[in-house]
Amino acid sequence: MNVSALLLTIPLALGVPLHASAGAWPERPVHMVVPVGAGSTTDIIPRAIADELSTRLGEQVVVENRSGAGGTIGTAEVARARPDGYTLLAHSSAYTIAPAMYSRLSYDAARDFEAVVPFGSSPGVLVVSPASPYRTVAGLIAAGKQRPGALTFSSVGIGTATHLSAERFLSSAGVTALHVPMKGGAEAITEVLAGRCDFFFAPLALALPQVRAGKLRALVVNGTQRAAALPDVPTTREAGLVDAEYPIWFGLFAPANTPRAVVDQLNRETEDALSSPALRKRLAAMGVDPMPMGPEQFQAFVQHEIALNAALVKRIGIKPE
Repeated sequence: MNVSALLLTIPLALGVPLHASAGAWPERPVHMVVPVGAGSTTDIIPRAIADELSTRLGEQVVVENRSGAGGTIGTAEVARARPDGYTLLAHSSAYTIAPAMYSRLSYDAARDFEAVVPFGSSPGVLVVSPASPYRTVAGLIAAGKQRPGALTFSSVGIGTATHLSAERFLSSAGVTALHVPMKGGAEAITEVLAGRCDFFFAPLALALPQVRAGKLRALVVNGTQRAAALPDVPTTREAGLVDAEYPIWFGLFAPANTPRAVVDQLNRETEDALSSPALRKRLAAMGVDPMPMGPEQFQAFVQHEIALNAALVKRIGIKPE
């Protein structure tokens, strides 16, 4: 046996596949940091995708929660990680809100990450109590214009996507309303059901079960198209509102300077995972629609969202912490 043939037999004898040569990626488990607590949609979606992605990569994708400070603690941890593709960030559109809400971030959302791939998007849905007099979004807007400042809306906190969703809607409609921030989605919905708040621009996944059960009435969604899960509910644009779209999206990021080949492979493999019928069905059940983008397109989208949220937060008058 010649030397070349002998060298080829060594990896096989050791149980190492031939494609795992020096520089190949991945060669060990990949860690996907979720900067919020377990159980939220921002956590559930990456976990579902990680299972499919592990199969395709041939290495385990381990999801780890690093919550705190509105998601900025876990995000900062990934920003400091080696840009080798083994530590990633799975986040939501809250990633683009944080720079406007926190004045002393230890990372730069616009420069310290590579946007890899979106997992999907889910519109917010404006819900009211079934006992509410507002049966259409036009009726709600008319009431707001007739009695400026009389409407109230709940959210899951100041500066959250549910707050900004409502503010974009109100701005487009030319209506003012009183913001009532709550500690979580369940409390925000309870305020609407109890009649203490007129509406809540809820994440679709949160409101969908109660809308389907008739416990909440959906008036409009703020996606660019009708939600597959609520095909009879119009979009804000269909309701005559301009620039009121504000869907929540979820996606994957890598530290800046991660090799382009790794970013491209992650994008390709994740898109393949998302095309799995079982995973597509699971995400659709949560009201999450596909959002296919290449890394460059996703990066440009993220940069635009950062600027959009900065302008919105400034206009509302929220002071960064």
